[in-house]
Amino acid sequence: MEHTSTLERILRGVAIAAIVTFFIFPIFWILLMSFQTNETILRNPPSMVFTPTLSNYVALLTGRLETAAGTLDISFMQNLKNSVILSVSSVAVALLLGVPAAYAFARYRFRGSEDMAFTLLSFRFAPPLLVVLPLALYFQDVGLADTYIGLIWVYQLICLPLILWIVRGYFEDIPADVEYAYRIAGHSWFSTFRKIALPLAGPGIAAAGLLAFIFAWNNFVFALVLGSADKQPVTVGALAFVTASGIQFGQIAAAIVLSIAPTLALAIYAQRYLVEGLSLGAVKG
Repeated sequence: MEHTSTLERILRGVAIAAIVTFFIFPIFWILLMSFQTNETILRNPPSMVFTPTLSNYVALLTGRLETAAGTLDISFMQNLKNSVILSVSSVAVALLLGVPAAYAFARYRFRGSEDMAFTLLSFRFAPPLLVVLPLALYFQDVGLADTYIGLIWVYQLICLPLILWIVRGYFEDIPADVEYAYRIAGHSWFSTFRKIALPLAGPGIAAAGLLAFIFAWNNFVFALVLGSADKQPVTVGALAFVTASGIQFGQIAAAIVLSIAPTLALAIYAQRYLVEGLSLGAVKG
């Protein structure tokens, strides 16, 4: 048995604390900024001692931003609602289409299957600026510009390849003999897929859905070009805080805190699925 000296444990603890501080401190600083005014944020040198204020959050919730140039109407809560609608709907559609496709690619080999799978994955590699202009012109012609349906369709370029390839790997880790035994008992393909494959791949599907949700939530380019102000998510709505009188750093920080809260809560809730996915290939009795 290996024994760790006291000095080694101390050094290891210091190293872990330094790494955690390095990654957590920017989030902590943004949280502090969200309770400060612009004057407090921009003072030199910066200080962690200040009188907290809720004015930034009040401005976001009420939709009225007070600046040196006057009062501006902002629609952050509508942007937040748009982010929820677009992200949840996009992931739901991607799961509905991607999970059966991933199962087919994992269990069946047919001519061109790998080429088709790689083509779908290549959509994820393509930079958004490469396709956004043709999509904008096409959307104008078919009437999908500035619509939720149009944006959800475009978001499939983000969500669908990600879900397809991650879930495919989880299905491949499931022993095929388990499904064959169930099929021999007289059950149909769909029943085998629904009662055997889906439950065993559940943690992987949840993990893929979580990652797709985060990527969809953080998208900026598609929503900026293809959606107007009443359809844009929080990533684009944050541009409203760059005003003629200057950048409203306090409101931006408060908007960041409110915008990352849903994804953070979802990630914390889904941790158990990520852990369960590590043992997905085990045969359960």
